[in-house]
Amino acid sequence: MLDRIARGSIPPKHHIAHRSDDGKLYREQCLTRKGFDGAYTISYHANRPQTQRPVDLRHGFRLPRETDPRPLRKRHYLSGDLKAQHAGGPPIDGRVPLVFNDDVTISVSYPDADDPVYFVNGDADDLIYIFEGGGTLRSIFGDVRFEKDDYVFVPKGVLHRFIVDGPQYWLHVEGVSMGLLDQWRNETGQLRMDAPYCHRDFRRPTFASPRDEGIREVVVKRALGEGANFHGFRYDHSPLDVVGFDGTVYPWAFPILNFQPRAGLVHLPPDWHGTFKARGALICSFVPRAVDFHPDSIPCPYPHSSVDCDEILFYCRGNFTSRKGVGPGSVSHHPMGIAHGPHPGSYEASIGHRETTELAVMLDTFKALKPTPEALGVEDMAYHESFA
Repeated sequence: MLDRIARGSIPPKHHIAHRSDDGKLYREQCLTRKGFDGAYTISYHANRPQTQRPVDLRHGFRLPRETDPRPLRKRHYLSGDLKAQHAGGPPIDGRVPLVFNDDVTISVSYPDADDPVYFVNGDADDLIYIFEGGGTLRSIFGDVRFEKDDYVFVPKGVLHRFIVDGPQYWLHVEGVSMGLLDQWRNETGQLRMDAPYCHRDFRRPTFASPRDEGIREVVVKRALGEGANFHGFRYDHSPLDVVGFDGTVYPWAFPILNFQPRAGLVHLPPDWHGTFKARGALICSFVPRAVDFHPDSIPCPYPHSSVDCDEILFYCRGNFTSRKGVGPGSVSHHPMGIAHGPHPGSYEASIGHRETTELAVMLDTFKALKPTPEALGVEDMAYHESFA
């Protein structure tokens, strides 16, 4: 989580009576992490927040499916080629999974309409990179405006919906226990002065008084077995009835270009670009930056053997010095077990370069990632042989 904020009308202490001007008792709701031992936010509602009734709602995005075992290969998925088949509709219905394991699912989506219902992910946190588009994330905590090149974070359990400004192109990371890296905090929880971001870089919710959009339906994602993943409920009142809240669990946006890159005498490993974490995964941001300043440095990433991690790179734009044949929307997948590195000629050609304009999102995972049929349907079959 980011930091504590307090908005709206809240009482002077937790778990005591909080009333409106006319004496009506507000209802306290606790959103907690790790049971009651972790981060939490307490919100105060005009109505009872636990009164949802089950209904049949036909909403929910695709879930990842396994394929038959495939040979060990370096792979390249052309995620832009999925747009023709899967573009359109609201975000709640639009995710197309590419790769997954027990810790994370990585998907793309191309929505162009507002969510008609509210959504609660009861399984995991959601981190979304806005490759193209913009709009508003609306939740019980208010609105978060997002733009192209923003990360948008939605904590597990937060009721929300997306309002979009026309066609979009998003990269989704659904993961458990997602957040900022522990090493960038001091003993008080404040982000350190040597961290690659500061508290000012994040866009927090703009709180509004209780509002009623006329929407009463909410879809909850909670995997309960084969086919039982999305569950519909209905409120008798607007669930956006919060008069105030206090805590550290809330959505936010972070512009990737606010990430402060580092340069060294020689090439720095990917960990230096670490931005967010999840269980079993590290999310890195590669942004335009100065590169190594030793007179004989080789700025291009060195070949390395992936013995403990799978690596996913989502290419956004710029000069990808280590890769040929990739472009915006390309997703490279380099699995553990085989060495990988730059394409022929890239290593030598990088000598003397002093900056890079690349923009990319990377994930390293400690469990092997399995491709979905959707990913294999847009695979560049010549990619592995292009390293020869």
